[in-house]
Amino acid sequence: MADKFTKWEDFEKELNITPEQEAEIRLETELIEATIEARKKCNLSQRELSEKSGIKQPAIARIEKQSHSPQVATLMHLLYSMGYTLRVVPLEDVE
Repeated sequence: MADKFTKWEDFEKELNITPEQEAEIRLETELIEATIEARKKCNLSQRELSEKSGIKQPAIARIEKQSHSPQVATLMHLLYSMGYTLRVVPLEDVE
C-alpha cells in the first residue's frame, strides 16, 4: 500500500493547522528544548532532576521526548529546581 503523502507540504496541508496552533507548537517545542538545555547545563541526569524536583523520571522523559505536553506548573517546577524560571516578553523582543 502506497503512502498517502510523499511530501511534507502535502501532509502539512492535510493537517489544516492554523497559524496560532503552529505558533503554540513551536513555543512548546522551544520551552522543552530550553528545559533540556538547562538540565544539561546543570549537569543533571533525568533521574537527578527527578530527585531534585519531585517530578517522576518517566514523566521527565516523556516531556523531553515531546510525547507528552507538560502543564506550565510542571515546567515551572522543573525549571525552578534548577535555578531557572519563565518570563513573559513581548513578541517583538523575541525575534
